Amino acid sequence: MTPFAELRIQTPRLLLRPLDDGDADALFAIFSDPAVMRYWSTPPWADTAQALRLLEGEREALAGRRDLRLGLVPHGGDGRVVGTLSLYKINAACRSADIGYALARAEQGRGLMNEALAAVIDCAFDHRPGAPFDDLQLNRIEADIDPRNAASCRALERLGFQREGLLRERWIVAGEVSDSAMYGLLRADWMARR
Repeated sequence: MTPFAELRIQTPRLLLRPLDDGDADALFAIFSDPAVMRYWSTPPWADTAQALRLLEGEREALAGRRDLRLGLVPHGGDGRVVGTLSLYKINAACRSADIGYALARAEQGRGLMNEALAAVIDCAFDHRPGAPFDDLQLNRIEADIDPRNAASCRALERLGFQREGLLRERWIVAGEVSDSAMYGLLRADWMARR
């Protein structure tokens, strides 16, 4: 087991690492962009204090292994976070977690999120002794996606997630009503694909 606060995952183009206070401006830039937040379950952020509150909450969640939010940092860049990927609502008894992600608009369409998702899922489903999540023995990862977000739906389906249901009129964000497409991925299915 690797403490969440120490987890680092390398992919060919990215370093995935826990967020720190120096990421506040980058997070605000991502989560204040209406295009990025179009299908999110909250409106775009209005001030940097929201980034600081998120970072404060992250420290406690990391320590308790309840939630893990990693920043996506491109190799060879300036070290700035360009997106986030989260495993949250980690339920040890049910061996499950939810997954969520956001990527800066300028970085979209290059396959970075697919690369990051595959790496985190590999890590989450690795049950070998000493693996970062070996104590959790995760068996299922779920995602709640606005079905109008076709790019996100395709990304999950490419990774083997199955659309398992639709929750009608689940969210009301800034007066706009939206549905939730529920996706699930089982460890056995992921391992068979790998």
